[in-house]
Amino acid sequence: MDFGINQGLVEELYLRFRENPHSVEGAWQKYFERMPDAERSALLDSASSSAGIRTRSNATGNGNGKNSSAKNGNGNGHREEYVTTLVGMPAPPESESDLQKDYQERVTALVSGYRLRGHRYANLDPLNLVARDQNELSLERFGLDHVDPNTMFATGNFAGAPKLPLKEFVRRLQETYCRTIGVEYRNIEEPEIRGWLQERMESTRNRIDLSHEDQVRILGKLIDAEIFEQFLHTKYVGAKRFSLEGSESVIPMLELVIEACGQHKVEEIVIGMAHRGRLNVLVNVMEKSLKEIFAAFEDDNPELNLGRGDVKYHLGYSSDRRMEDGHNIHLTLAFNPSHLEFVNPVVEGRVRAKQDRRGDRERRHVLPLLIHGDAAFIGQGVVAETLNLMALRGYSTGGTVHIVTNNQIGFTTVWQDSRSTRYCTDLTRMLRCPVFHVNGEDPEAVAQTVRLAMDYRQRYGRDVVIDLYGYRRYGHNEADEPRFTQPMMYAAVDQKPSVRDVYVKRLIEGGKFTEAQAKELEASRRAVMEAALDEVRKGGFVPPAYAMQGLWGGYRGGPDAETPEVPTAVPKERLQDLLTRITEVPADFNVHPKLKRFLELRRECRDEKRPLDWGTAEALAYATLVTEGAPVRLSGQDSRRGTFSHRHAVLHDHVNGRLYTPLAFVDKKQARFEVWDSPLSEAGVLGFEYGYSLDSPDALVIWEAQFGDFANGAQVLIDQFLSSSEDKWYRLSGLVLLLPHGFEGQGPEHSSARLERWLNLCAEDNMQVCNLTTPAQCFHVLRRQVVRPFRKPLVIMSPKSLLRAPQAASTLEELATGSFQRIIPDTAGLDAKAVKRVLLCSGKVYYDLAAARETSKRTDVAIVRVEQLYPLQAQDVVKALAPYSDKCEVVWVQEEPWNMGAWYYMQARLPDIIGKKRRLTCASRPESASPATGSHSAHKIEQERLVEQAFAKLPE
Repeated sequence: MDFGINQGLVEELYLRFRENPHSVEGAWQKYFERMPDAERSALLDSASSSAGIRTRSNATGNGNGKNSSAKNGNGNGHREEYVTTLVGMPAPPESESDLQKDYQERVTALVSGYRLRGHRYANLDPLNLVARDQNELSLERFGLDHVDPNTMFATGNFAGAPKLPLKEFVRRLQETYCRTIGVEYRNIEEPEIRGWLQERMESTRNRIDLSHEDQVRILGKLIDAEIFEQFLHTKYVGAKRFSLEGSESVIPMLELVIEACGQHKVEEIVIGMAHRGRLNVLVNVMEKSLKEIFAAFEDDNPELNLGRGDVKYHLGYSSDRRMEDGHNIHLTLAFNPSHLEFVNPVVEGRVRAKQDRRGDRERRHVLPLLIHGDAAFIGQGVVAETLNLMALRGYSTGGTVHIVTNNQIGFTTVWQDSRSTRYCTDLTRMLRCPVFHVNGEDPEAVAQTVRLAMDYRQRYGRDVVIDLYGYRRYGHNEADEPRFTQPMMYAAVDQKPSVRDVYVKRLIEGGKFTEAQAKELEASRRAVMEAALDEVRKGGFVPPAYAMQGLWGGYRGGPDAETPEVPTAVPKERLQDLLTRITEVPADFNVHPKLKRFLELRRECRDEKRPLDWGTAEALAYATLVTEGAPVRLSGQDSRRGTFSHRHAVLHDHVNGRLYTPLAFVDKKQARFEVWDSPLSEAGVLGFEYGYSLDSPDALVIWEAQFGDFANGAQVLIDQFLSSSEDKWYRLSGLVLLLPHGFEGQGPEHSSARLERWLNLCAEDNMQVCNLTTPAQCFHVLRRQVVRPFRKPLVIMSPKSLLRAPQAASTLEELATGSFQRIIPDTAGLDAKAVKRVLLCSGKVYYDLAAARETSKRTDVAIVRVEQLYPLQAQDVVKALAPYSDKCEVVWVQEEPWNMGAWYYMQARLPDIIGKKRRLTCASRPESASPATGSHSAHKIEQERLVEQAFAKLPE
């Protein structure tokens, strides 16, 4: 029976009633007394699952209803992550039938206890560092210790026979839930999903039936993993490789995942992982050439990598695997810096892009697979940000398979000091997804968890977690000494045979394998490695280049100057037609009254009754691109409406809430247009969009910050991926970042997009940084980003007040005949010979300067706008200054404090461009530790002084 919102209350009352009927009100006593047996049993099962199992006070032996032990079930004294107690049993009934009924209820509670808590008592740790205490699930706890073990009990919904002897029942429960697999699944909200998992596990006792061929294949992968590590250890003594030894089961596990993907007709797998075990995965899963790995260790041609490239254990790779049935699976291992988990959202974005390109709406044919470290998984916030994307419409990838390589340590930090929860996977409880904890020393248990996890992901399209318990044979790296800080752990490690040895012994004992066969496999693998190393050391091997292939074949990076500008103008008639289309809504759609005027103003732009504002020009850029076949994806905080209510890309029916996106219905043959309101996350969402751009070179992919300085929350993605991926990994991205920027009295955190940080990252034409002043410039730069084959990130200091400023408006003609201008020369029609000072500026401050010049009627000061700050082409600057005398003073004017903004960047580059004859100075706010004042009145004073400084009396 379902009690709806009161379910928890009724369960609690029933548990109290069972302990002492007089502890609940009379009406509830009568209700429970009259309740049918079947409903009582179901309520008990539900209550046990929800609240744990409560015992009578005399069951604890201390007379106060509390467990006297300060330790948890594993005896390690660690604090509990959630509160549980034990279900109490009523006083022994008098009649024989009542006694049997009571015992049956106790058995039902025992089953619930194993399902809910069995994972706590599973044999998970290969090192056996913590003694396991199963007292909580003992028969004594449930008042069954005096029952004849051969007594038959109904099994209820436990898979298998309808009745079992008590001892057999307990044996099956222990095998299913307390062997080398521990499963957390009772927190899943949907009964159907819980039931499906429950039946799959209990019907097999959580075992997989492997053929001899399967076992040999698993052993072969274990041998591959171990021999590879040992080979590197002896050939390159002390070299960092971040060994996988102690967790070698990861390699057969990944192989099993690939095989399962083949059975489910998955066509691509994108893998993200940190550095531990990456070399092993590259060789034994991705099938990268051993010669390439050894050549990286030899490192005998350093001239090729001066100032570029990355360490070998950060590199990615792609390959194709052909399954036995002829099915092909494309594997991609994403590049990843040392920042561990930050690759997670990048992988998710790549998968989403691949799914969209394939038209995989069910998201079943491309799989994201993330391999985590235990300390990083619970410790780094980007993990939670990425997990939260699972079920969001704009970001879902149909479920991720998470594998935690659980070494039970982080560098030198023990787990008790690195998390406040029992498991490193407890963060995933937010998703209500199953977690399979498995002892990595039992490869066949690993195989069972892979089968369950893959079937679950493909069936339900949700995340699933495998927590692989292992250990780290060496320190954090091979030169590190872990015994300084973990003497007890490494005393146990030193005594451990390898996972391969353990499995070989198991197969030999089962009569399915011989020691000679194992040694033959080892010798064969070593011979292959020796031959590859010998070939590399003989010289002449040149690792192949993999960049700019496949989808990226028609695109290029490199120097900006080598890529010519392209036409971005669009005929006026077509623009007017598009404005008509993007302002139309279905006849039965109820537009909000205020937005009717919004649409009407855009129609006035079409009819040239008013100039174009920023939002209209942006919308036209998107409309032209999608009708030319280029997909557009925009995502960010409040991006559908726009932080400043300027976009309204998605309209809401104000009567029924129905959504309508005009740009998605411009033309029947158009490319996809999508705009998504993101969660309140920067690192996770920016990483996702960066990943999306890696697999969408033909698309305009945009991440928008609510305010520009919000990008601070994604600095790792900016530094380690966006700005440096071409230099490190030869990987391009055309991602666009819209960062609202401008000093308008909104305080320190809503004024600056930290332009100085972006310019400090600029080198080797790695990205484009713009601070635009007109809607037409926005239109052309967005179109240029797609139409030009040049693919570099584009960072735009997007406007706030200029979005509706009358002076910052453009005409349809400027979109129809113009192009993007990196530098806009003075437009006031001054006599160049009379000009004594040239103000160089960027962004909104231009309009303050132009207004002041007009007010003061100054004709001796020219104002030149630098719209693209980087790459800054010298010839563009020279051309803009050419009309003026060499003796003209050049002043860089910025709203930001002297130590921020573009001044340091300009001061470093302009002198070589403008020459020594021209004096270069700066007009700005005084240097400051904070970007802006919090006082609006103070802001106005500062802005006035800034403008006065720019026009200060010229020296005689």
